[in-house]
Amino acid sequence: MSADAPERSVEQPAAKAGGSFPRGFSRSGRLLKHSDFERVYKQGRRHFSSHMTVFYLRQAEGASPEGALPKKSARVGFTVGRVLGGAVQRNRIKRRLREAVRLRRAVLAGVGAVDVVINPKKSVLTLEFSLVLEEVGRALEAIAKKLVEK
Repeated sequence: MSADAPERSVEQPAAKAGGSFPRGFSRSGRLLKHSDFERVYKQGRRHFSSHMTVFYLRQAEGASPEGALPKKSARVGFTVGRVLGGAVQRNRIKRRLREAVRLRRAVLAGVGAVDVVINPKKSVLTLEFSLVLEEVGRALEAIAKKLVEK
């Protein structure tokens, strides 16, 4: 151990196991490819709220990620551009949004295969988490309602 390294107590582990992404929000549930984001932006619909814009598009029937069997679940992606702050602020916004989506994702369970892209505003960084959670929940409910009507 170097002299500059901080002291760790025995009770605190260095990192949680599997801490890179919350449980229930696996790789198959995330929008990852640039082409998928572009498709949702160009062909999808928008839902506006005071702290974010949510784009959504039903997945194509034959399309599936990496040529796997067709998935019948929602995939969610985030776009947090440099205009929203430095890397620390952008990562904090993404962490908050990922957790909110993880907690409210069940709303999209009956909708089928849909791609969702959340584009937050800078206010998400300072907004109380309960309000972020509420707003993400309302947006996902609105999307589910619109897709069920079709």
